[in-house]
Amino acid sequence: MYEPAFHVVLHQPEIPHNTGSVGRTCLAVGAKLWLVRPLGFRVDDYYLRRAGLDYWQHLNWQVVDDWASLTAELPDRRFWLLTKKATRAYADVRYERGDVFVFGPESAGLPDALLGEYADHTLRIPVREQVRSLNLSNAAAVVLYEAVRQLNISL
Repeated sequence: MYEPAFHVVLHQPEIPHNTGSVGRTCLAVGAKLWLVRPLGFRVDDYYLRRAGLDYWQHLNWQVVDDWASLTAELPDRRFWLLTKKATRAYADVRYERGDVFVFGPESAGLPDALLGEYADHTLRIPVREQVRSLNLSNAAAVVLYEAVRQLNISL
């Protein structure tokens, strides 16, 4: 597997299509995908593979049992938690290679306890008030491509 430029964490994802699409984007930019249990689907789910098309076999990805297992696997990393509750916009940060982008489950977002623990590292993607949030896979793509742009990573 490749050394990832970034890490994308889906904390308790619920929809296999979204996870497959995020995986495809991770592969496109050289990021590693992390899935934190519980998952709302099986990792051999047809829709997960279908959304990732035939790229899934090339993706650097890993499933962990819980948040503690994830942070143990990624010591000394900067974690950025994406939430509509944040005040700082995703484009107002200077990203670094190896940064970790964390997204919550589609129906509820990240837990308040986790957001509180990382209060200085929460980011939002601005959207009009008529929209609750972007689709998970779109949000991951927006943030990843901004990080790629900032670091001038050649794809």
